[in-house]
Amino acid sequence: MAKVIPGRQTAEIEGPFVVFIIGVRINKWLSVGQWLPVVQAMPPMLKELYANKELGFLDAAYFMSARGPSIVQYWRSYDQLERYARGGEHHLKAWKDFNRKARTGQAVGIYHETYLIENGACESIYVNMPATGLGRAGKLTPVGAGSETSRERAGLGRRGEEGGSRSTE
Repeated sequence: MAKVIPGRQTAEIEGPFVVFIIGVRINKWLSVGQWLPVVQAMPPMLKELYANKELGFLDAAYFMSARGPSIVQYWRSYDQLERYARGGEHHLKAWKDFNRKARTGQAVGIYHETYLIENGACESIYVNMPATGLGRAGKLTPVGAGSETSRERAGLGRRGEEGGSRSTE
């Protein structure tokens, strides 16, 4: 079990980075033969990424909804993410298999969203949590002067600047 870090922490990460969210939606639960291979394709890809950090992959966090799993991935750059999508050994096979099977029915769907954080501006708070999400991809630091509010952590300044109001976690 991951060690809980007491108190309030925020994540720091140097330079630009990419947040990539990918998920599976199981539309027909009884069509196990169509959706199970899609779900099973992700672990080998993640194993490949964790074993080859030079590819630009930083970390991933898993989430489960009522309709299937989603994964939030953190990447150093969009170019590295795209290079893996087009050339990663496990990804190309999974991509081709899914596209072939997707034509045969609608039992399973996939989605992805990609967010490019060019200026490093992001906001996070972790209270009595182990390193999680961006806190694992980057590094955790204690919340202190200049990072007490959500606005400050996002690099937007103090209350009243840029027309905003005070925001907390």
